[in-house]
Amino acid sequence: MEAAATKQQKQTTLQITGMTCAACANRIEKGLNKLEGVDGANVNFALERASVTYDPERIGPSDLEATIQKLGYGTAKEVAHLKLEGMTCAACATRIEKGLSKLSGVSSASVNFAMETATVEYAPGEISVADMQNKVKQLGYKAITAEEKDEQKNGKDDGIRKQKRKLLISAILSIPLLWSMVAHFSFTSWIYLPDLFMNPWFQLILATPVQFYIGKPFYVGAYKALRNGSANMDVLVSLGTSAAYFYSLYLTIDWYASGGGMHNGPSMYYETSAILITLVIMGKLFESLAKGRTSEAIKSLMGLQAKTARVIRDGQELTVPVEEVIAGDIVMIRPGEKVPVDGEVLEGESSIDESMLTGESLPVEKKAGDPVIGATLNKNGVLRIKATKVGKETALAQIIKVVEEAQGSKAPIQRIADIISGIFVPIVVGIAVVAFLVWYFLVTPGDFASALEKAIAILVIACPCALGLATPTSIMAGSGRAAELGILFKGGEHLEQTHKIDAIILDKTGTVTKGKPELTDVIAEGDEQEFLKLVGAAEKNSEHPLAEAIVAGIQERGLSLPNTQTFKAIPGYGIEAAVEDKGLLIGTRRLMEKFGVSASHAYEVMARLEEAGKTAMLVAIDGEYAGMVAVADTIKETSKEAVSRLKAMGLQVIMITGDNERTAKAIAAQVGIDHVRAEVLPEGKAEEVKKLQAEGKKVAMVGDGINDAPALATADIGMAIGTGTDVAMEAADVTLMRGDLSSIPDAIYMSRKTMGNIKQNLFWALGYNTLGIPVAALGLLAPWIAGAAMALSSVSVVLNALRLQRVKIR
Repeated sequence: MEAAATKQQKQTTLQITGMTCAACANRIEKGLNKLEGVDGANVNFALERASVTYDPERIGPSDLEATIQKLGYGTAKEVAHLKLEGMTCAACATRIEKGLSKLSGVSSASVNFAMETATVEYAPGEISVADMQNKVKQLGYKAITAEEKDEQKNGKDDGIRKQKRKLLISAILSIPLLWSMVAHFSFTSWIYLPDLFMNPWFQLILATPVQFYIGKPFYVGAYKALRNGSANMDVLVSLGTSAAYFYSLYLTIDWYASGGGMHNGPSMYYETSAILITLVIMGKLFESLAKGRTSEAIKSLMGLQAKTARVIRDGQELTVPVEEVIAGDIVMIRPGEKVPVDGEVLEGESSIDESMLTGESLPVEKKAGDPVIGATLNKNGVLRIKATKVGKETALAQIIKVVEEAQGSKAPIQRIADIISGIFVPIVVGIAVVAFLVWYFLVTPGDFASALEKAIAILVIACPCALGLATPTSIMAGSGRAAELGILFKGGEHLEQTHKIDAIILDKTGTVTKGKPELTDVIAEGDEQEFLKLVGAAEKNSEHPLAEAIVAGIQERGLSLPNTQTFKAIPGYGIEAAVEDKGLLIGTRRLMEKFGVSASHAYEVMARLEEAGKTAMLVAIDGEYAGMVAVADTIKETSKEAVSRLKAMGLQVIMITGDNERTAKAIAAQVGIDHVRAEVLPEGKAEEVKKLQAEGKKVAMVGDGINDAPALATADIGMAIGTGTDVAMEAADVTLMRGDLSSIPDAIYMSRKTMGNIKQNLFWALGYNTLGIPVAALGLLAPWIAGAAMALSSVSVVLNALRLQRVKIR
């Protein structure tokens, strides 16, 4: 488990612009980690995002942004346009402007009194529009969004549109150059080639815009990288295309100076540079489109949120955007509407479909006092709820946050790719120079063009883009698919570590079992209905969980319970009551013996029920034995199948409980668990985890209660059942939202599939480079084919990662 950040530490997320490969991400990460006051920085190339933990007393977000800019990159900002209400003079505007400017994450705020608007530039990872609206409200005014739009999405859409436009221009200019090259091959001699296409000046006119307009980002990126003492993909592309372009320009000028005039000349290499740039641009476009699909899980989760809420304020029912609901608001929810925020039912009864969050297919009945979760669907009744958690505090917002953080985090395996990417480019440049010299002086002495072609092919085939994308795209797709299945990994490292576990410890109550006792057996000497009425009437006065289970079970059978005349609880024995002038005793053997009731003939049946993991209670009416009832914490329907799946995966399954050994073994036998640790105190659960770890096992602990938190934190992987407590979920590495043991093998399966996918990606990414470089050095790879292969490598890696989004669990 990672150590929690200290109270004075803060975390921020910065959207980074200008990165072109994993080497860029690596450099920014190193630069941020070197800063005084930064406790940890993690840069995700696929998400183009940096997550930084820092001490706000020593460094601020503006310092982080300045460092990123010094390294040659930028940080994306979003702009919020707010409509203000309640201002009466310019002083009001000044006050709001100062208040907004002081918020952490806000770069600048400008308030226009005449227009009654505020324009705020902010870092989306650190502050939200809702936070700004709350600040304005604290100052005594009101701020509403000027327009509904997802600026980040729009920004990405604009970027993709620009990429498409550049690709179109580049393709139109490059096709004649490609045509002139293809027509030179003997097997394509039948292709018609216009004389104009072979004119060096015509080729220069076509190639120049591609080189310096379409290819400008590569030059800019290369300059920034070199200025900061490092190299990246831009350096390789710039070197390779510039060599081809400028050598062709030299040949053009030389040919013209030697009397070539305006006629057709010798073969040039303009097509090499133009086609390379076109292919790289195309690869980047496909990569952007595919990367956009890896975050579909976040989009679908966000799509679950209600857009508006019906609140009661000052006795009036108002429809407001869900962002404007505040804790304590009274919210009305009609049939068929989504629950807008987390809350507690004040009035009304209904059933709520919670399947989108918990996976529970049956609607859950709700009445006054019951909790409701935002984004769930109200089925058939009108509910009046009190909002308890809004905005970032809702269960759905927390789930989205966990998934986003998991998708943005690094798995340990990615560190290998980062190290390789960091040293790869200088090595490749060195290999290209050596290859050029070997070809120029030894293989084809004096043939500058041939030697240059081999060097260009090496530079282009070796771009480490695919290597940088191999791990993060798989983590994004894998954690996203897991979230759709109700499994929340808190980080890439936990997604990676889960596949290594070989022992699973299951807490019994609430994990293997439902955690709620139920009436399971009724054995009556006389009329069963009359027997149950008397027992239910007596037990309804008790607050004991077992008594509540008995009463609930009797009421489910449609029996109405008479009033109790007298009631007395006898600790350690049971209860004594009078119902309809009849004296009742309900409890243990000792209770019967204490009051002289002869019930020894029932003890054998009672023992059998106890051996089956049930709690049996004897009943006497007017001093005579009348029967017995048994209550049990029944196992969840899916527990047996889940244990069977875990065993089939080669895992050792152990159940741990504070119950007595006989009950524990009975429950374990029902679900097929062979190893039981019974009568374990809460603090002893963590010790049991340590014992297994001492045997060399990688241990996962699964629990749902506060007393499971220490064991969850001690285990290699802690899994919290999502229907359990917040404390357990906070201590865990994985949250199983569906409260279902089947989610455990699901989580392990997703971890195995994701790690397999990452290894495939790394194999292919490294394979492209390690095989491509010697092939190019041997002169068997034309530069434009190298460019196509390089583009294909990035796209294929992302497409392979996307296969995780279609994983079928069962």
